[in-house]
Amino acid sequence: MDLFGSSNIKAIERGLQGAQLRQKAISNNIANIDTPNYKAKQVSFKHTLTDAMNESKLTANRTNSQHVEFRTINRSPIVETNRTTMYNHNQNNVDIDLEMAELAKNQIYYNALIERINGSFNSLQTVIKGGR
Repeated sequence: MDLFGSSNIKAIERGLQGAQLRQKAISNNIANIDTPNYKAKQVSFKHTLTDAMNESKLTANRTNSQHVEFRTINRSPIVETNRTTMYNHNQNNVDIDLEMAELAKNQIYYNALIERINGSFNSLQTVIKGGR
């Protein structure tokens, strides 16, 4: 029995990993706001969270050992560099207002995931204690 391997906890874990990577990208963008030729980076991880949520629903029977297992597919968050815009005279394209808004949005998302995983662990704790 895998107490911490439920699809709910795995989905939250992937969401937290994606939020962490997004936080790092936003922090790098803010730190490099005055760096000449720096291009802003964005992280896309919604597809990984969706995959984690659907992972438990996808089943298949392998008729040949050479067939690919469905559960081994692991998509990572994508870090994209925006090279199409330029906001500053030094070829830098970091928009501080956008970055601060994204930082706040990511923080709210991260806090929501933390609350969700705390609820899952509190439920487990209640079960372990026998409902007390």
